[in-house]
Amino acid sequence: MVAIIKTGHSIHRILNYNENKVQQGVAECIGAGNYPIDIEKMVFTMKLNRFLKQADLNENVKRNSVHISLNFDVTEKEISKEKLMEIADTYMDKIGFTQQPYLVYQHHDAGHPHIHIISLKVRDDGSRIDMQNIGRNQSEKARKEIETTYGLVPAEKHKREKELVAKQVATSKVEYGRSETKRAITNVLDKVLQNYKYTSLPELNAVLQQYNVVADKGSENSRIFQNKGLVYRILDEGGNKVGVPIKASDFYSKPTLKFLEERFIPNEKARTPYKVRIKNAIDIALLDQKKMSIQELAKIVELSGINMILRQNTEGLLYGITYVDHQTKCVFNGSALGKLYSAKAIQERCGLNEVAQQKTAVSKIKKSHEATSQANPKEVSHSSIDSSSQRNSKVNSTIEIGKLVGALTQSEQDSSYLPNQLKGKKKKKKRKGQSDNQ
Repeated sequence: MVAIIKTGHSIHRILNYNENKVQQGVAECIGAGNYPIDIEKMVFTMKLNRFLKQADLNENVKRNSVHISLNFDVTEKEISKEKLMEIADTYMDKIGFTQQPYLVYQHHDAGHPHIHIISLKVRDDGSRIDMQNIGRNQSEKARKEIETTYGLVPAEKHKREKELVAKQVATSKVEYGRSETKRAITNVLDKVLQNYKYTSLPELNAVLQQYNVVADKGSENSRIFQNKGLVYRILDEGGNKVGVPIKASDFYSKPTLKFLEERFIPNEKARTPYKVRIKNAIDIALLDQKKMSIQELAKIVELSGINMILRQNTEGLLYGITYVDHQTKCVFNGSALGKLYSAKAIQERCGLNEVAQQKTAVSKIKKSHEATSQANPKEVSHSSIDSSSQRNSKVNSTIEIGKLVGALTQSEQDSSYLPNQLKGKKKKKKRKGQSDNQ
């Protein structure tokens, strides 16, 4: 058996999540602890109000809700509801929650049998239950005792926890249907939303897309966009959206656009001290001043746990960079780090600006010539040889300028080296001066 304990700010949200599962036919409420009437006679408001009244006894406890899942081996599918309730009652007693109100739900939407228990951290006298290290101490001891008492398959903590709960779903192996898609996306959202510091939807997507998930507002003309909605989708290896889109409000954690936007401001403040780590990693990688591609730079920076997400247009031109630091869990657009870390500046620092300038100059010459040809077709036909010669001269001049810039900025050259272009210019000036004196 594997026990997973989570706390939260909203008992209403946790209860609603489990009750929605009941309505979908994939779960059932099998029992309760410390409730005044039988579970069969309770409606949703009765279940909720019992929690809310006790939570109100201590408003200082912000994360007052407790959500526990007890996960059993895949071979233990025949555990009866009565036995599951006994296990739940025993577990709650052993971790110190025997006097707390709690509800027990059996879920049928996973490959292994498991139950969910809802409770809260505020006692009936208003005191707060300390849950620090409860998973490592009380819960782990309770798990082992329950396994022995009820003859359950013992869990190898790390291995079993990975298999049953914490294992990230490989999106390439998901069978695209609503339930499977939702489970896969939930695993990714649980990993990213609360842990990473992002200040915009594109920054969040820079992280999610590494797990083949995207938060999608829809196109500007779509109903989702106009209603400020949000859906989550799975991406294939080519970055294409596949499978069934799931509305943000359908997830247990309710990661709606409003929810995300409320995190942007505190995330901005929280991530600020970590800017210098990314900047240092880039500066160190570029210290030797040798030319390298953006991809080569990204590989070097990745060794420090930082991913450079390159944003390119349909023509393959780079227009933006987002940095994802998996060590500090911070996300930055290049502009947020400063001008030296924008896409344009990084290209220049990698030594790629000369090639780009030459290509731009050649492109402008071609466009200019094409425009002239369309405007004056007869004139161009009569002077085709001259214009062609001029065009070639301009292109050659552009290339020569590029070579000259490269020669002047190349640090490895000997100080006595002087480019031929400069020598030629000096000779011309000298001859001109001599002729004037004569």
